[in-house]
Amino acid sequence: MRARTLLGTGTVAALALSGLVAAPAFAAEHPVINEFSADVTGTDTGFEYVEVHAAAGTDLSGHSLLVIKGDNPHDQVGRVLQAHAAPALDADGFGVLTYPANGIQNGSVSILLVEGTARVGQQVDADLDGAIDAGVGFTVVDAVGIHDGGAEDLAWGTRLDAAFDGGEFEPGGASRVPDGVDTDAPSDWVRNAYNGAGLAGFTATPAPGEAWNTPGEPNAVAEVEEPPAEATCGSDAVVAIGAVQGAGESTPVSGQSVTVEGVVVGDWQSGGFNGFTLQDAGDGDAATSDGIFVYAPGATDVAEGDRVQVTGTATEYQGMTQLANASLLECGTGSLPAPAALELPIADEEAHESMLVTLPQTLAILEYYDYGRYGEVVVGTERQMQPTAVAAPGSEEAAAVRAANEANRITIDDGRSTQNPDPAIHPGNLEEFTLANDFRGGDTITGITGVLDYRFGLWRLQPTEAGSFAEANSRPAAPNIEGATLEVASFNVLNYFTTLGSRGAATAAEFERQEAKIVAAIDELDSAIVGLLEIENNDGGALDTLVAALNEAAGSARWAGIQTGSLGTDAITTAIIYQPALVAPVGAHAVLDSSVDPRFDTSLNRPALAQSFRDLATDRILTVAVNHLKSKGSACEGDTGEPEQGNCNAVRTAAAAALADWMAGDPTGVEADGSLIIGDLNAYDHEDPITTLEGGGWADLLERFEGEEAYTYVFDGMLGYLDYGLADTELLPSVVGAAAWHANADETSLIDYSMAFKQDAQDALFAPDPYRASDHDAVVIGIAFPAAEPECAHPVFGDEHPVHGDDHPGRGFCTGNGQGNGGGAGDGNGNGQGNGSGQGNGNGQGNGNGDSGERRGQRR
Repeated sequence: MRARTLLGTGTVAALALSGLVAAPAFAAEHPVINEFSADVTGTDTGFEYVEVHAAAGTDLSGHSLLVIKGDNPHDQVGRVLQAHAAPALDADGFGVLTYPANGIQNGSVSILLVEGTARVGQQVDADLDGAIDAGVGFTVVDAVGIHDGGAEDLAWGTRLDAAFDGGEFEPGGASRVPDGVDTDAPSDWVRNAYNGAGLAGFTATPAPGEAWNTPGEPNAVAEVEEPPAEATCGSDAVVAIGAVQGAGESTPVSGQSVTVEGVVVGDWQSGGFNGFTLQDAGDGDAATSDGIFVYAPGATDVAEGDRVQVTGTATEYQGMTQLANASLLECGTGSLPAPAALELPIADEEAHESMLVTLPQTLAILEYYDYGRYGEVVVGTERQMQPTAVAAPGSEEAAAVRAANEANRITIDDGRSTQNPDPAIHPGNLEEFTLANDFRGGDTITGITGVLDYRFGLWRLQPTEAGSFAEANSRPAAPNIEGATLEVASFNVLNYFTTLGSRGAATAAEFERQEAKIVAAIDELDSAIVGLLEIENNDGGALDTLVAALNEAAGSARWAGIQTGSLGTDAITTAIIYQPALVAPVGAHAVLDSSVDPRFDTSLNRPALAQSFRDLATDRILTVAVNHLKSKGSACEGDTGEPEQGNCNAVRTAAAAALADWMAGDPTGVEADGSLIIGDLNAYDHEDPITTLEGGGWADLLERFEGEEAYTYVFDGMLGYLDYGLADTELLPSVVGAAAWHANADETSLIDYSMAFKQDAQDALFAPDPYRASDHDAVVIGIAFPAAEPECAHPVFGDEHPVHGDDHPGRGFCTGNGQGNGGGAGDGNGNGQGNGSGQGNGNGQGNGNGDSGERRGQRR
């Protein structure tokens, strides 16, 4: 039978436009954006560029290239991210502007060639209608936009989305073919090879019909390798897949045409991979893999178990050996090979690349940040801790923890590269993810089977057969601290913004969902005092809205907020709500910012907010300080790169020292029976900011009551706590417990309030319950104050002083809370004993030599 060349309709159309080398053919009457690269495999440094083309001799003085953010909802949509003068053209009419890494953002983004100028940050589409506003100071000459499929994303100019050429994911770059053609249609463009083919340092070749990356040179589309005129199954041309894979990290026959034959062990033709995985009987060499991925866009469907012969070019793509430019020959059906059993840590993944394997160990789900968008989770032999959550930063112990974490994990993917796939696939049972068929961090998967491959910088298992899933970490109710008479909580409300379209909810529907979850969580916490993080800093507007929603849900004025107005300059702030039936504010609130102590840099940290409260049950006074220190997510000026502690450790440490001193100075001016520091300190418990506070006499309550493996946050699949309750020495004897409520960190973001990047079916994965109300777990501190000490009058000689007689009522000294009445008997000198909770010390004056008498203390 004749072999079939693997060409899709997009490829055919592209080849009709251009051969391997396209001669310059300027078709437009104006300069055009002729080629661009926004994203390639690996790091984009030096490989993001925009090429401009015009007739030779064209002067582009006064022209600019603008990069416009298209991702929505975000507060930057429609704003200028980059603005540069257009490059000068060479003798052939080409000019190239190169950007640094991430200069052209990934996702939805547009590139504009304009006459005139613009400034970075300028809003050029204020009404977000997809058209550049009048009066922006420039005229658009040409524009092209990548659209990544976001329902509310925008693109200005010719829109290139995933399907513009029949593909399944948006392009990372594209070329006009022929050069300069401009009919304002997507068909003017051919996607560039995402593997960097054509750029310095990249040895890959484009897939058939894809364009080479050719900045500053004529655009070109890759030719298709012609298949053999005739092919026969089992012919002498067939070589072992192991010979193509080789024993090293890359194929020893790169760029050569080879013919292999084997059984399909993984079918990934839909979902973005555009191919399948083939495995043969092996070459007897344990160092070489017997499987290979075949990149086959547009191929006739194959299925697992089919026997197929493939002729194609051996290449490396994203670090994985593959066959491209392929033709195939169907050879009937075969038997699936027995999967190789691999246990973590895997000694040599390369020897099993693209082979069918099984993971027999019971593996815990560690990381699920990318589950909603890319369908992947990370699993490991056990749940993993952040190194600085269990060891000193920079220590050998911390390094050993990190190394063990890296060795004992692997990613379970879903066989798709498309974003926000529908349906979402449960990683354990491979069935559709629903609210009734969900998972949490710490749940386990045993014996899953699939193809081991290497994509996007990670070794991954593309599942073909489900393992055994176990719910090892069921949803907990809110903590109820045994013995506590007063509870205080710290709760991150994940950008609760009443200003829609800024950091939090983008639409009224999103806000309703977000608020429902937050209200449900705070209601279940039922703490007397709750410190809030990440609430909008809008002069108390968001706080008032949240309190009103809480009271509406309660059916009464159960909650109130401390009115502070705006604090600091950040978009988010700290706040306090409380239950007036349980506690009452005492005195005014106090704020720690840079004006109080320059060490507390409030251009980076959010101001600390302190308030004293009277516990109405015991009359004791507690001061609570809510904090949100600078995150690790962005660098600070002067960062020295302290090992293991992330960006801005020095800023947080200085703030912690200032906070300890401020609290020691009684900032609210109210004499309290103890103080708490709560909130998100953005440091794990062995890091400098926390050890600084501990050195100042503050006790870490999660460590004390939950131990080293306490956590409130999951980052990169590792546990630790950034959220704290810290007690001073006065309060510590009254603290009876502390606990993190794992209602958020262990839950996938697929079920949160946000509707961004989700298809309708995934939007429906929502319930107005406390779970995934935030990405941080709440921390609850339980306190049992002793009742206030009584105030007792000193007995004096007078009307009420016991004299001359037995059983004369008297009043003695008391230390306690008891109320007592009674008489003391005896004459002479007797010592009265208080009854109840007070001890009376009365000297009764009597006649004669009487016995000591019992008296009851009286509490005043």
